[in-house]
Amino acid sequence: MGRAAIEGVVSHPDLELVGCWVHAADKHGQDAGTLAGLDPLGVAATTSAEEILALDADCVVYSPLVPDEAQVAALLRSGKDVVTPVGWIYPDPARTTELEAACREGGTTLHGTGIHPGGITERFPLMVSAVSARVTHVRAEEFSDLRTYGAPDVIRHVMAFGGTPEEALASPMAALLGGGFRSSVRMVVAEMGFAADPRIETVQEVAVATAPIDSPIGVIEPGLVAARRFHWRALVDGVPVVTATVNWLMGQEHLDPAWSFGPEGERFEVEVTGDPSVKLTVHGLQPETVESGLVRNPGVVATANHCVNAIPYVVAAEPGVRTYLDLPLLAGRAAPHLSRARG
Repeated sequence: MGRAAIEGVVSHPDLELVGCWVHAADKHGQDAGTLAGLDPLGVAATTSAEEILALDADCVVYSPLVPDEAQVAALLRSGKDVVTPVGWIYPDPARTTELEAACREGGTTLHGTGIHPGGITERFPLMVSAVSARVTHVRAEEFSDLRTYGAPDVIRHVMAFGGTPEEALASPMAALLGGGFRSSVRMVVAEMGFAADPRIETVQEVAVATAPIDSPIGVIEPGLVAARRFHWRALVDGVPVVTATVNWLMGQEHLDPAWSFGPEGERFEVEVTGDPSVKLTVHGLQPETVESGLVRNPGVVATANHCVNAIPYVVAAEPGVRTYLDLPLLAGRAAPHLSRARG
């Protein structure tokens, strides 16, 4: 995410990179461009939170694996807006009082966004729903080959792939993911007016290998977890009305149950059931091959771009915790060689 965000800032005609916060000692002092695989940018990375807080910056893209609310509040109090893909997509106001206070103190804005959760689970469903009436169900779903995700420690120790089904179902993954996905589901429920139960139903499923499967964490042996599926559902009288689903597979072979991506392959889907029913299929956010995904995963790049493209709009917004519903239409920017800002 950090590398992709640096790329996005560099290519955005209205933005300038002024700092880079890293957490590995060997990255301290390195040029941010070098860390991102670009030409040097003249911006040295730092492990010092104090240096970041002291920077004269308008906005921070904050993307750790697990967010630290105290860090976010400190950034906001220091006069920096924060855009993040790891929380606050549609928060409960009762749970953001300290962050709201930090925004007031710093005159700043906090905005949570991303792709899934984020755009696929709330922005796109609400947009598509505008052409339908009498809606009975809204679904957002991801179908991805997890062999393209080059974070083996996360895959094994957080997602619990390669472990037993019991270990996977007891892992923190559903809780870590659930904050964002439940928020997106609640946003759709609230904006569309469903009389849903306040409790969002969470369902986990696993599939195990039936033969050895090569993966980023090594060979997954038969009987161990090689695919995971998560559902977050808002219910009216026990019937789902808004659903967000994740399907993560280590390929499509040698799985029990025999899950697959289906004939449309890896993709994201947004479906609104109503009058008329509408289905949007998004390709291009998954890499074409496992090998290319381990070099540069377009899903990660898209998540970073959604954050970076939000920055000008967030900077212009009123202070406070602001969701997609509080901001105007967000848009990307023309390539530098085609932009009015060139030269």
